[in-house]
Amino acid sequence: MLEVLDPEQNGAFHDNYLDVDYDLSKVMFIATANNLGTIPRPLLDRMEVIEVSGYITEEKYEIAKRHLIPKEKENTGLNDKKLTFNKAAIEKIIEQYTRESGVRQLEKQVNKALRKLAFKKAEAGELPYEKITPTEIEDLLGKPPFYRDIYQGNAYAGVVTGLAWTSVGGEILFIETSLSKGKGAKLTLTGNLGDVMKESAVIALEYVKAHVDTLGVDYRIFDHWNIHIHVPEGATPKDGPSAGITIATSIASALTQRKVRKNTAMTGEITLRGKVLPVGGIKEKILAAKRAGITDIVLCQENEKDILEIPDMYLKGVKFHYVENIQDVWKFALTDELVEHPTDFTIPEEEKKES
Repeated sequence: MLEVLDPEQNGAFHDNYLDVDYDLSKVMFIATANNLGTIPRPLLDRMEVIEVSGYITEEKYEIAKRHLIPKEKENTGLNDKKLTFNKAAIEKIIEQYTRESGVRQLEKQVNKALRKLAFKKAEAGELPYEKITPTEIEDLLGKPPFYRDIYQGNAYAGVVTGLAWTSVGGEILFIETSLSKGKGAKLTLTGNLGDVMKESAVIALEYVKAHVDTLGVDYRIFDHWNIHIHVPEGATPKDGPSAGITIATSIASALTQRKVRKNTAMTGEITLRGKVLPVGGIKEKILAAKRAGITDIVLCQENEKDILEIPDMYLKGVKFHYVENIQDVWKFALTDELVEHPTDFTIPEEEKKES
């Protein structure tokens, strides 16, 4: 492959099987891959990489409505114009019955639903219903194997909504921080986190420790309380730096017992001096946040250019707040209201003297 793809040496490529020379210098080769990480670097250097992102939910909906459903209705002999899928039903199939960047599984699920409907028609002599809604989808396809996270409120301190990119689109994720009494100076990370995300958590904690005065927290709290950071859905591997500001806000909320602003999500990398850096996958993250009921999104100022590429129709009802450092994040995201039954982190006088 190295010889075939290199224009400097493929002008006289010798085929050992046919024992013939070929001039491949004018041939354009197109290669596809789902994961660039498995391609050897010398081979990758000889290619021009064009990244094509997967379809978003809104695009899948239009593909299903305009192409897949009419095609499968014809394939199953259900050409009745009165038979329709409403928007909620199509989105339910996309969100809860498939996990893919393309539409192959979506086509299979639509075909499966219509085949079941054709069977019912053959059995009863008529269609049991003509308008397919989410309720009918469960009757045709069974209980959904997947689900999308939805916003869970801000009743708990230390729980902050973050945004993540996956190969099948954007997702929201929750960063949870809790404190437990102990000897202090112990940080526990759980949730199947990768090395980069673990480093983000360490950086976030160090920044919080260096700026406890800003939060109005006694620095000796770290000598008496251990910190545990968890990202739910432990079976799913998670990595990347984009949860940096989310983790820092989660720790700050847990230490102060202050509520996080309602319906707010955030994404951005954090540096040791608190600067917020831009991250990728913004389009997918924004759309995932909107589907989950998020109304305010905090992200790096430099990510504004990514927002401008998203059609306005997908951004209705979402407000963006651009930040440059973690202090800006805290000013917006942390409210002055404490959670119900806040934990008292006051250090007894005798322990202060020992400290």
